[in-house]
Amino acid sequence: MQNGDKNRRIVIQIVVAVVLIALVAAIALFIVNKNSTSGEASPTGSSTTGTQLTPTSLTDNGAIRFGNPDATTVVSVVEDFQCPACKNFESVSGSTLRQLADAGNIAVDYRPISILDRFSSGTMYSTRAASASICVAENDRDNWMNWHNTMFEQQPPENGTGLTDDNLVEIAAAAGADSPATASCITDGSYTDWVTSQTQSVIGEGINGTPNVRVNGTELSNPTPENILSAAAAAGN
Repeated sequence: MQNGDKNRRIVIQIVVAVVLIALVAAIALFIVNKNSTSGEASPTGSSTTGTQLTPTSLTDNGAIRFGNPDATTVVSVVEDFQCPACKNFESVSGSTLRQLADAGNIAVDYRPISILDRFSSGTMYSTRAASASICVAENDRDNWMNWHNTMFEQQPPENGTGLTDDNLVEIAAAAGADSPATASCITDGSYTDWVTSQTQSVIGEGINGTPNVRVNGTELSNPTPENILSAAAAAGN
């Protein structure tokens, strides 16, 4: 009996030792893995912390608003900075939108999204550009329009690598949005997670292409300057 008890004690001690060794190894592996991924940058330089930074100067539906913030007539433009049609729209109708925003009785909302990342060879240019637009809006709002115009003027070709983060910072600085906060926001990809979420929200509204122009929620199939002005005037009556 004594030998049997002794053998059982030995077996129990061995089992306990094995469990303790396994537990220590698991804890060590967890710590190593955590340290190896903490603060790791994505290929585009975007933050991968998993914490979504939310803009504070936008409307409830994520728009950068210009003009009368309390206007009952709202012209809304959904755009993607990689979208050639958006570039064409800006060159033709951009001055009309600024005219409406300056009129004092109309609001013009810009809603940047990212549905064309697939055309930037894995650099997520659409997302990074949209994030940069929020950076400028949050930190250098008075220069946002200048920045916006320049971004479309320097739009990279489809199926290329897109503009780098440094290029985006240079464009912002040249447009007057040269605060250190804007630069660091762009290079950190501060709003990339928010842009992804906003894009899904816009798609959920039934908007699947850009540019999408609406006046008080009614889409304009042919948003020429004349049609935009006519729709805005009708909405105000």
